[in-house]
Amino acid sequence: MTNVLVTGGAGYIGSHACKALKTAGFTPVTFDNLVTGWQDAVRFGPFEQGDLLDPARLEEVFAKWQPEAVMHFAALSQVGESMKEPGLYWRNNVQGSLNLIEAATSAGCRNFVFSSTCATYGDQDNVVLDENSAQHPINAYGASKRAIEDILRDYEVAFGLSHVIFRYFNVAGADPEGEVGEFHQPETHLIPLLLDAIDGKRDALTIFGTDYDTPDGTCIRDYVHVCDLVDAHVLGLKWLQDGKGSRVFNLGTGSGFSVREVMDHSRSVTNRPVPFKEGDRRPGDCTRLVSGSTRAESELGWTPSRSTLDTMITDAWRWHQSGHYEK
Repeated sequence: MTNVLVTGGAGYIGSHACKALKTAGFTPVTFDNLVTGWQDAVRFGPFEQGDLLDPARLEEVFAKWQPEAVMHFAALSQVGESMKEPGLYWRNNVQGSLNLIEAATSAGCRNFVFSSTCATYGDQDNVVLDENSAQHPINAYGASKRAIEDILRDYEVAFGLSHVIFRYFNVAGADPEGEVGEFHQPETHLIPLLLDAIDGKRDALTIFGTDYDTPDGTCIRDYVHVCDLVDAHVLGLKWLQDGKGSRVFNLGTGSGFSVREVMDHSRSVTNRPVPFKEGDRRPGDCTRLVSGSTRAESELGWTPSRSTLDTMITDAWRWHQSGHYEK
C-alpha cells in the first residue's frame, strides 16, 4: 500500500483525512505533536510524534516510511490569536511548512497536498471568490497560508514539487460513523460552540458582531462537511498521481449562511433553544466568505453530498453527544 504522510493527522480534519485515505487503499502515517491533536484520533494507520520545527525528526520519518505523498494539515488556525500573536503563526505555520517541504524534496517525495484557506482572500464583499480572485489576507493566519502557497510554487520551479492547494471555507460536521469528530481546546468554531450552549456546557453562545452589512447583521460563511472536504483531498492526491500537475481548488458549496441562520438550523435539528448573547466584532473577521467556484466539481469530479447545513449539524450533534477524546 502507498504511504502518505499526514501532518496534523491527530486533529479534526487530519483524522478524517486518515480515515478517507485508508478507505481509498492508502496507508496514512500521522505526524503530529499532539499540542492540539488527540492520540485517540489516530485510528487508521501508524503514528509518529514530532514537530514540524524539528527538521531532524522530519528526516527520520521520511527515511522510515518513504511516503509517496504528503497531506499537510498541521497549522495554528485561530484568527483572533493570529491578530494578537502574529509571530506564532509565521514561525509555526510558515517555518514549519518550509521544513516539511524541504524534507519532502530531499527525500524525493514530489506529491504535496496542502490545506490552505479562503482567509487568503481577505475581506472582499460582493466579490465572487474563485481561484483567480486576488489574495489580500487581513490577518496573520491567512497571510501565513498565502506565504506557504508561494513557497510551494517556488519549490515546484526549483525541484519539481507537484502540489494541489485546497482553499477551503468553513469546515463543519463529523464522521457519520462516529469514529472521529471535532473537539478543540479552546473551541472557536461556531457549530460546536452552538452545540455546547444548547447542551449546557457553556452559558451562552456569543455572537461576535451584529452590525455587519448583511441581511441580519451577522457574518456570512460557506460551510462544507468535513467528510466531503477530505474526499476532495483524496481526489487531489490521485490527481497528482496521475501526473496532472499543480492546481488550486476552492472547496465550498457556493451557499452562505449567517450566524443567526446557523443558530436557527441548530435549534431545528436539536429541538432545543440556543442561549446566546451579543458581543462586539472580533478583529480580523470578514463580513462574507462564500465560494464562487465549480472547479473542484468540474475537474476533480468532487460532489459535496453531505454539505447541507442540517446534515452537518446532525452529524456534529451525534458526535457531540457521544463523548470526546481525553488527553
